[in-house]
Amino acid sequence: MVSLLLCFAQTCIAEVESRRSTDILVFGVVPQQAASTLAKAWGPLLAAVSQNAKLDLRFATAPDIPTFESRLARGEYDIAYMNPYHYAQFHQSQGYQALVKEKDKKLKGIIVVAKDGPYHTLDALAGKTIAFPAPGAFAASMIPRANLKQRNIDFTAKFVGSHDSVYLAVSQGLFEAGGGVGRTFNNLPVEIKSKLRILWTTPKYTPHAIAVHPRVSASTRKILTAELEALSASPQGQALLDTLGFSAFKAAQNSDWDDVRALKLGELSIPLKEGN
Repeated sequence: MVSLLLCFAQTCIAEVESRRSTDILVFGVVPQQAASTLAKAWGPLLAAVSQNAKLDLRFATAPDIPTFESRLARGEYDIAYMNPYHYAQFHQSQGYQALVKEKDKKLKGIIVVAKDGPYHTLDALAGKTIAFPAPGAFAASMIPRANLKQRNIDFTAKFVGSHDSVYLAVSQGLFEAGGGVGRTFNNLPVEIKSKLRILWTTPKYTPHAIAVHPRVSASTRKILTAELEALSASPQGQALLDTLGFSAFKAAQNSDWDDVRALKLGELSIPLKEGN
């Protein structure tokens, strides 16, 4: 009898371990690029975390931002890499809880004007038309528009599809000003960049979150957080982070995104579901 009970207990333990090692968690990634590009970049990192955590992380994305948002709203992703606005929104509506954010990373936008133009303060843009890449481009569009609104500076927003289109249009005098980010501005061809200047740089905000749906257990959350933080501790893990343009992950808490909530992005008059 004792041996039978021992065998039964060992079998149960083996079954639990087997199930734990094959738990499937759908990992959704905001579609900032083509699905094939994202899968190629994220796949190796998810495979490494899966192996170390004894979980099965399955990459997923969506064809566009509105679809990604709809899937978050239905709780289809167990884990998701989402922009700061999405996190603030879907933490409130679906209970997604942040695990990690990128270490030593803050998001900020810029507003550019013609180099020889008459605009030298934000107030000077009152009543003007400002170009932005897309309504939902967080750093290049949402942050600048929210800050202008908070300052009671009235303006007309025009969405031109990309950062490069913003810079080109402003350099050609089609718009008085435009929103972007430092990285894309610095990468401009000299013939365009030389015609522009940065009028204003926004405050810095908490970056994207990796967050889990509330159905994911506390023990799994703890394991995932530890494994994501540990990536930067080894050359192999750092190489995986480098592929995605990340330096390292650090544990995060919900209040880290209070700065984003203070922007009151939901009050912007332009729909927020057309960009990334």
